[in-house]
Amino acid sequence: MMTQESSEVLEKHAGSGSHARGNSEYVRLVIPDETRAVESEILLPRAESRLQSFWWWTKSSLWCVVIVLLAFILIRWGVPLFFKKAVYPFMAWEAAAFGRPVLALVLVASLALFPVFLIPSGPSMWLSGMIFGYGIGFVIIMFGTTVGMVLPYLIGLPFRDRIHRWLRRWPRNAAMIRLAGEGNWFHQFQVVALFRVSPFPYTIFNYAVVVTNMRFWPYLGGSVAGMVPEAFIYIYSGRLLKTLADAQYGRHHLTTVEIVYNIISFFSAIVTTIAFTVYAKRTLNELKLSGLNEEVTSVSEKGCFELEKLPLERPKQPSWSKFS
Repeated sequence: MMTQESSEVLEKHAGSGSHARGNSEYVRLVIPDETRAVESEILLPRAESRLQSFWWWTKSSLWCVVIVLLAFILIRWGVPLFFKKAVYPFMAWEAAAFGRPVLALVLVASLALFPVFLIPSGPSMWLSGMIFGYGIGFVIIMFGTTVGMVLPYLIGLPFRDRIHRWLRRWPRNAAMIRLAGEGNWFHQFQVVALFRVSPFPYTIFNYAVVVTNMRFWPYLGGSVAGMVPEAFIYIYSGRLLKTLADAQYGRHHLTTVEIVYNIISFFSAIVTTIAFTVYAKRTLNELKLSGLNEEVTSVSEKGCFELEKLPLERPKQPSWSKFS
């Protein structure tokens, strides 16, 4: 017969054994799996990482070769052909067909009307710089583009509801446009100026801004301020095209100093353009993030940013009181 004391000892050993087996099962089944999962998530296989790095460098090298070849083809054959077929014939035609006052009016009209029909006005800016230079060319560009920014704004006011429905197809761009109508006078001025400098298509922005609370004078002031850097860049590139065209056809011989100056100024213009664009894009993104942080409660409740949040507080007909 097994005594009561021995039975208690056996039960204790059995309990400890089952507990040990349970612990061993946990250690064998759970802990190694978790360790392996964490290691697989954190540490990539070396072979896969090296393969990705190899493919990245290969693609980058191929793109560099393609860009260099395209640049060589463009400089060697494209630019001379462009001068021969476009730039030089136009310069000869405008010198024979138009006087400078008439040509200035034509350029102002094109800069004012092209944005109404969503046509880029860059070629007209180039021609203004090419023909009239920095002084008169700058006045032509600023006057024409100012009219070209006011006309779409006024035309878009009666069609605000239709433009609002059209913007629902691009909620991300609509969220950026919404920034323009927020805040005080200076905030609106700043955002509009950044939009002019950024790569956002300003011909669409001229119409789309009417669905926000944007007032007229911040819109006009920010548009003019944002167009100043672009105007100088277009004027410079136009003058450079004219200089190269004259040198191509022997009308002007470039000295070493002029060649060095044109090269340095050309790369300076590129760097300046990129810097303005990066700064404007980064600042707009920061403003967008700050606006989203202020509305984090409503965003979390609805699950997404809705385009219906675009304010529609303006009257459907133009209100001339907004201009005061």
